[in-house]
Amino acid sequence: MSSTPQTPQPPTAQSANPALRPPQAPHPGDVDPAAFRAAMHQAADWVADYLEGVERYPVLPSMVPGDLRRALPPTPPQEREPLDEILADFERQIPPRTTHWNHPGFMAYFPVTGSGPGILAETLAAALNVNAMLWRTGPAQTELEEHACDWYRQMLGLPGDFCGHINDTASLSSLLALAAARERAPFELRRRGLAGRTDVPPLTVYCSDQAHSSIDKAMITLGLGLENLRRIESDGAFRLRVDRLAAALAADQAAGRYPLAIVATVGTTSTTSVDPLPEIAAIARRENLWLHVDGAYALAASICPEYRPLFAGIELADSIVTNPHKWLFVPVDCSLLFVREPALLRRAFSVIPDYLMTNEVGVTNLMDYGVQLGRRFRSLKLWMVLKAFGVSGLQARIRFQCGLARDFAAWIERQSHFELSAPVPFGTVCFRAVPPLPPEEQDAFNERLLALVNADGRVFISHTRLRGRYVLHLSVGNLRTTAAQLHTTQELLLAAHTLLRSEAGR
Repeated sequence: MSSTPQTPQPPTAQSANPALRPPQAPHPGDVDPAAFRAAMHQAADWVADYLEGVERYPVLPSMVPGDLRRALPPTPPQEREPLDEILADFERQIPPRTTHWNHPGFMAYFPVTGSGPGILAETLAAALNVNAMLWRTGPAQTELEEHACDWYRQMLGLPGDFCGHINDTASLSSLLALAAARERAPFELRRRGLAGRTDVPPLTVYCSDQAHSSIDKAMITLGLGLENLRRIESDGAFRLRVDRLAAALAADQAAGRYPLAIVATVGTTSTTSVDPLPEIAAIARRENLWLHVDGAYALAASICPEYRPLFAGIELADSIVTNPHKWLFVPVDCSLLFVREPALLRRAFSVIPDYLMTNEVGVTNLMDYGVQLGRRFRSLKLWMVLKAFGVSGLQARIRFQCGLARDFAAWIERQSHFELSAPVPFGTVCFRAVPPLPPEEQDAFNERLLALVNADGRVFISHTRLRGRYVLHLSVGNLRTTAAQLHTTQELLLAAHTLLRSEAGR
């Protein structure tokens, strides 16, 4: 005999298990509106004071790994804390232990600056808290992204058939570009993949020996493999050698490989050298290869007409990446990827489950253009920075910073104990001390020289290796850097050089 199914009964307030008791209403809202308003005013004052007086901090914090962790409670608070106390804790614990990228003495790597308009936009975007995965979930956010990207396209002088969207960094933008190149290959890779297949030859990608390491990571992530990345020798000015590129392509084709893409760089990470785009583009067109151009740092200079000839041939690319968070004073992170055929990105990445199906026609759904589903409202800070500075204001700052770099390079050339290590096309200077020592000891000398300069706290510069030698790397791109920081760097270099020479007894 079958029994009648029993309807489950909801737990009662007297349930012994706390997990089964009816939920109790928490404190209404998140914080008291008056307290939040007061905290926002306090935070605004702190930010304005910070930007105005960031030099009161050393660029690099004086701390050892684990300092912050040891200063914080090991367990989370059980009860809510007042916002003013949280802000006080922030000011006490975080800024003193921060590397200050907004400091005018920050001239390491490629400086990034969080400008006032961009910081304001970040606050507003956080308040809206939009996830613009679909046009429906972020209509204004989607359309502003398309519009701001097109503004920047016009500023760079790129043709109108390039469509742009925003990612977090150039590493992801380059990954997506190479994914589009992979999708274009005639092997049904989206559906069938690469694993276990014998009908797909090795897919090779070509770049210079100066190309960014993100290309290596893209090869790993896309399943193409590092042994299929061809790093082509660069010339005396650290530009990709076209003759070696052609030879590598011919050898791979003869060996049965499938050349997939070329990555050219305009503004390499170490020296900001510009690969010869017209010649590279001619090879890409002839061999039907995807041409991706990495302009993460230097392409911003193309908004100045006098720098645009350095980028001749970029209009022939299939995809281009440029980072407004590097040289346009947009807070991290904001990387633009321009592509000629956005349909290839959609083909590579579009996956639309039922719960994301919509009826809108002729709209852009940003989730279709990459691996991310969720998308922050990054375009607001780009739009507000472009409006607040204007094209002429941004041009003036790029020209000023390149001028500071040229002046510093000229100073290096006048010093008998220093030498330039690479040309200076933009705002970055590579140089090294040349004491009368064997090459390996010169490297150690320069490494100690860098440590002494950075230990002062007023400036921060970095290093790289060129032709196997240790080289100092100074990049002028911070919105607040003036000639004063360059003069300080010169004084520190001379003082450190004198100290090291005296210690060596030379």
